Amino acid sequence: MAKMYINPNVRLGKINKEIYGNFSEHLGRCIYEGLYVGENSDIPNKNGMRTDVVEALKEMKLPVLRWPGGCFADEYHWEDGIGPKETRKKLINTHWGGVLEDNSFGTHEFMELCDQIGCETYINGNVGSGTVREMSEWVEYMTFEGVSPQADRRKANGHEAAYTVNYFGVGNENWGCGGNMTPEFYANLYRQYQTYIRQYNPEKKIYKIACGANAADYHWTDKVMEIAHPFMDGISLHYYTVPGEWSHKGGALGFDEKKWYLTLHKTCFMEELLDNNIAIMDKYDPKGRIGLIVDEWGTWYDVEEGTNPGFLYQQNSIRDALVAGINLNIFNKHCKRVKMANIAQLINVLQSVILTDGAKMIKTPTYFVFKMYADHQDAELVSSCIDTEMVGLEDSNMVKNLYESCSVKDGKLTITLTNLSLDKSYDIDAVLTEAEAKAICGEIVTGAMDAHNTFDAPDQVKTEEFKGFEKTATGLKISIPAKSVVKVTVQL
Repeated sequence: MAKMYINPNVRLGKINKEIYGNFSEHLGRCIYEGLYVGENSDIPNKNGMRTDVVEALKEMKLPVLRWPGGCFADEYHWEDGIGPKETRKKLINTHWGGVLEDNSFGTHEFMELCDQIGCETYINGNVGSGTVREMSEWVEYMTFEGVSPQADRRKANGHEAAYTVNYFGVGNENWGCGGNMTPEFYANLYRQYQTYIRQYNPEKKIYKIACGANAADYHWTDKVMEIAHPFMDGISLHYYTVPGEWSHKGGALGFDEKKWYLTLHKTCFMEELLDNNIAIMDKYDPKGRIGLIVDEWGTWYDVEEGTNPGFLYQQNSIRDALVAGINLNIFNKHCKRVKMANIAQLINVLQSVILTDGAKMIKTPTYFVFKMYADHQDAELVSSCIDTEMVGLEDSNMVKNLYESCSVKDGKLTITLTNLSLDKSYDIDAVLTEAEAKAICGEIVTGAMDAHNTFDAPDQVKTEEFKGFEKTATGLKISIPAKSVVKVTVQL
């Protein structure tokens, strides 16, 4: 029996709700058809936003949404997406699928969407092909309360009050699609651009985020931190779980046991990435002021057969539920530095929480993990550790069998666990230090290794009641099935 030790009295930091954030880009059917159908659509909507999707995201407690990209952000010119829709500039989205972008979803629509969901706003600005003036005037347009050219323009376009911009990313992937820059060049550009992201409302300060590394590019992290750390609130990190070569990643379904463990092995690398990037941040920011923002993460497979390869549409299975659970546990346990994370992407793209087909909508296994883990949002991380063993089929792709994190809020202990083994369940003796379990309940997401929801069978995977626990003299015993994500709630 594996031992697990939990001390609810040892608090290790706040788990920001923003760790459970998401990402929306003008890519494939994420924005159009997924989030936005227009006011004249037969699909039920409020001001063009899909009612079913908004309600599902509210139920999931989505805390923050990043927009408009992604690679699209460094080609996006915000003035194209304001004013009467019939006069907005039309262009071809050359990054993603070569389809028409009519800019009917722009700044006002994004703010409307976030208002309906009740989530915070994370805007990504254009450094790669934009100008300092363009970025500065966008911030003025959105956030200035008084009389100014851009504030007057916003009011003329129908929104009298200033918007709240919670987070602003200065560029995206500037080491690649955002301009193929060197870290030194980008860091100096960042210093310049961020100067003109004015804090017009001292009570609603914009949190400024610098473009960080592509996975293990520690040189980028080091140089950007060295040159620009006094001027940033956060620095980003991007890492995708790709179970193969970029040219042949493998499918979202129909994979074998070897691919199962390879995928989980790749996703567990997130822990090493965080540790190494945080060590670099500690060198320049020993007091921990700057947050690590993992604003693109998740699985990336080959697109579904018969779909536009530029739309990055993929299915979502129990394997993805495990990827979500593992990463969220890792983020929770690094909450002293990790202040926000944004899985890619919200709808119909990569590791989505929702898929749509016309008027139909389904929730994916990843959705149910996010909903299940929502009790961690703004809770206090508490001390926990667990005995683990290595599982897998071959030495190069072995993984720890169990990942966990625990938090306390309002007298309630939330324990989340993932079992990565395909065929073995585990009994866990969870010892509570200086605490007693007064009441216990649980939830689980599990199924066959590629179990998934379809539009014809939308409820194959969902959250179900978990009863595999019992109270003991020292805490509780938990029996976690193979390939599952479990939450146990303990009233203290």
